Amino acid sequence: MATKYWLMKSEPDVFSIDDLAKSKNQTTYWDGVRNYQARNFIRDEMKIGDKVIFYHSNSKPPAAVGICEIVKEAYPDFTAFDPESPHYDPKSKKDNPAWMMVDVKLVMKFKNFVSIDIMRQNKKLKKMQLLQRGNRLSVMPITKDEFDEIVKMGG
Repeated sequence: MATKYWLMKSEPDVFSIDDLAKSKNQTTYWDGVRNYQARNFIRDEMKIGDKVIFYHSNSKPPAAVGICEIVKEAYPDFTAFDPESPHYDPKSKKDNPAWMMVDVKLVMKFKNFVSIDIMRQNKKLKKMQLLQRGNRLSVMPITKDEFDEIVKMGG
């Protein structure tokens, strides 16, 4: 199966690329996705070996900060079952989970973070979903060309 490419957003004060770098084996689960379209990408399309741009959202400025890789395919997001978790969803049941997650492993942190403004200035990225008006998905597909261009920009 062909490698797919993704962009996954995380607020750096919640979980940053540095937090991923400090995680055991530089690997962790990607929990807390609570949008059905983003969940469907995780559940139905993400496969081991897929490449991911790690993106810091809600930062100044928002930016692509590195690369990670999918190392475990979709499984139930257990934070949805925990009433103490900020991601708790009482409608999600263990026998019929509404939310899924994958495990990611750090590949590299960019030397130069690639801000959204820098991306907007790059003609090769003009069709990228992230840059379209009204796009708020935390998980989205990107093309190999978009992935390669952001990696090139990030050093």
